Amino acid sequence: MELDIQCEEMSPSRWAELLSTMKSCKTIRLDDCNLSSSNCEDLSSVINMNPSLTELKLNNNELGDAGIEYLCKGLLMPSCRLQKLWLQNCNLTSASCETLRSVLSAQPSLTELHVGDNKLGTAGVKVLCQGMMNPNCKLQKLQLEYCELTADIVEALNAALQSKPTLKELSLSNNTLGDTAVKQLCRGLVEASCNLELLHLENCGITSDSCREISAVLSNKSSLIDLSVGDNKIGDSGLALLCQGLMHPNCKIQKLWLWDCDLTSASCKDLSRLISTKETLTEISLIDNNLRDSGMEMLCQALKDPRSKLQELWVRECGLTTTCCKAVSSALSVNKHLKVLHIGENKLGDAGVELMCEGLLHPNCNIQSLWLGNCDITAACCATLATVMATKQCLTELDLSYNSLEDEGIRKICEALRNPSCNLQQLILYDIFWSSEVDDELRALEESKPEVKIIS
Repeated sequence: MELDIQCEEMSPSRWAELLSTMKSCKTIRLDDCNLSSSNCEDLSSVINMNPSLTELKLNNNELGDAGIEYLCKGLLMPSCRLQKLWLQNCNLTSASCETLRSVLSAQPSLTELHVGDNKLGTAGVKVLCQGMMNPNCKLQKLQLEYCELTADIVEALNAALQSKPTLKELSLSNNTLGDTAVKQLCRGLVEASCNLELLHLENCGITSDSCREISAVLSNKSSLIDLSVGDNKIGDSGLALLCQGLMHPNCKIQKLWLWDCDLTSASCKDLSRLISTKETLTEISLIDNNLRDSGMEMLCQALKDPRSKLQELWVRECGLTTTCCKAVSSALSVNKHLKVLHIGENKLGDAGVELMCEGLLHPNCNIQSLWLGNCDITAACCATLATVMATKQCLTELDLSYNSLEDEGIRKICEALRNPSCNLQQLILYDIFWSSEVDDELRALEESKPEVKIIS
């Protein structure tokens, strides 16, 4: 049994009603429910009395250190079998870390701990690392984003990694680590016996100076399949170093996020080689990099390589124009694996989207999610988009937000949605202006096709 409630103010009567339900739940999710430390006292009893409870999610509640102290009393009971604990943005400080250290040391069932968006600080997380080093700790996933960590945390993290072969996922994004600390962390990862699968280092103050060490992790850890270094100014030189590790035969990367990394079209030669030859790679995000048409054309050439198995390509806000759309269309007509294309916030224009639609309509194309928000398109290309919607039964998600489609364009899209052959499940139309008459048509359409969600 599962209890999943979000964004609900808890009255005393509603809380009492839910408490009786919780006693038999395997999963309890209460994000954004205005819970406080007093609710944690009740939850502690639930944890103690319900050995079947394996997941507890309490993100975005003002629990505070006092709340965690109550909660941990239940977590430390021998009857507790909790596996996943989510406490993101719960107003915790380093004071909570001593209590959580006790839980890590005593509960081998706990495999996931998510404590991001809390002011734990370096001192607090050092205490958590002590708990991780206890032989009883079997933690597999540790999420420490936005925890106000500094470079001083790395020695403690490396010691924990060395003693914890079970650890699979480590997220340190949005902490001020810097190159020196990231290099030290990577050297520790290479030496550690852990089989890390996910490493997230977004917005950690990384430059090209760290990329040789990150590359070494990629070369040495064939277990690493998900790497995110987005929002770090690694530049083309850093990307070239990363690609040495990414192209290594040991590297089995599947998901690579490089958004806002100061990349230019110069990086696309290396990226193209990666896309065309690394058959494990299924998802790449290059959002907010100045790739331009010449870079996109190189990526499209790679997508046409039979060895490419890429399923998701995110190239939003990459300085693209109509010029690259013929190459995109050609890639879509050849590549059978690509399922998700986010190409919004580029000046493709009606002519560019018309060209893309030729590829989308090709029998080889299997696109399921297409994002064209803020692409300078108008009602002029909506008839062709409507044809794609009605023809491509694989297409389930379409984003046309922030475009001047007006009544004429929206009506063409609505006509396609009414077509029995259209399988679209989600249509995103943020910040598009239409008349009250068209608004009535959209509401009527939602009622007649409840499987279609129109978001505006």
